[in-house]
Amino acid sequence: MTRFAGGLVLLSCIGMANGGEADLSTVPGVVIDHVPAASGQYVGSPSLALLADGSYVASHDLFGPKSAYKTRAITRVFRSEDKGKTWAKAAEIQGQFWSTLFVHNAALYIMGTWSQYGNVVIRRSTDGGRTWTEPKDAKTGLLLADGRYHCAPVPVVVHNGRLWRAMEDAVGAGGWGKHFRAFMMSAPADADLLKAESWTCSNRLGRDPKWLDGKFNGWLEGDAVVTRDGRLVDILRVDSPSDDEVAAIVEISADGKAATFDPERGFVSFPGGAKKFTIRFDAASDLYWSLANHVPPKQRRGKPASTRNTLALISSPDLRAWSVRSILIEHPDPAKHGFQYVDWQFEGADIVAVSRTAFDDGLGGAHNFHDANFMTFHRIANFRTLKGGAE
Repeated sequence: MTRFAGGLVLLSCIGMANGGEADLSTVPGVVIDHVPAASGQYVGSPSLALLADGSYVASHDLFGPKSAYKTRAITRVFRSEDKGKTWAKAAEIQGQFWSTLFVHNAALYIMGTWSQYGNVVIRRSTDGGRTWTEPKDAKTGLLLADGRYHCAPVPVVVHNGRLWRAMEDAVGAGGWGKHFRAFMMSAPADADLLKAESWTCSNRLGRDPKWLDGKFNGWLEGDAVVTRDGRLVDILRVDSPSDDEVAAIVEISADGKAATFDPERGFVSFPGGAKKFTIRFDAASDLYWSLANHVPPKQRRGKPASTRNTLALISSPDLRAWSVRSILIEHPDPAKHGFQYVDWQFEGADIVAVSRTAFDDGLGGAHNFHDANFMTFHRIANFRTLKGGAE
């Protein structure tokens, strides 16, 4: 089932590789890029920006055994001039991973890490994503070069004269999940964002294994969000085996230097909270919205973080009470199908979105639900009117 508006499915030239012809006729939405599983490379970190001239820019990175994601990761950049109906590759960036596209002061930026757990870097484009600056040093976009960093395509928010972007490092003990420490980066809105000295980092918060009755494994991929009373918070995905998924709300001080967490109030029920999500506020509806991998009761099996075959539209009046508004897309198989890491923007009455999609392609499909073979574009028309339940 899908409630995404349809569109023209385009065949990327890479989709014809490795023998045989790809069949993309059943893929939901518009295929921006297709990377067959046999290539040993997988689609990660989709991000989307809307430019002032009406064009769209989307990006994704490549991970997997035959990619360079552990050394000098590659991110592909695509443009659409017709509201997402068709797409063309605009650039390929070496040394960019887990990255967010955002527009600020008439320029396009991409911010993430150099590689898996690499340095934090930012690049600027003044020609709509076709060419990019190179982060050679602390004056040209190399922001943090002293540790192991992690992030995802999450919002960059302007609030109280500053830009805010959530991050994690991965220097804690215990391996994946346990090793993530949450923090916030911020810079004055009028600063040169390519200069490391423009950016302030909060302290870094690690896990307490006693949280959630001992079922807290870790937090990651946080969103910078402004609360109704004007506070800046970091809302993070929480890795836990419980079917009752939650998110964590970390408080950030007004100057961006202090991050604090209250485990008594900081965990909130969040459909799909064990997977990456993006939260944005919509003034027209006076609600916060997200697209999340909610797991309906009929789909529950195993760890919720590994179930990504349902995508739901959810909303909240206050960031604490979340409800499922509509199931947008689902597939009965969770093993090789996923609609995940969805990044999105408001556009009038619609939401436009890009997804890291694992789906059938006539070439054996995705390696698994996680190791996606597509980046797809979707338009959720008249999203504020959609209704449906958590079936």
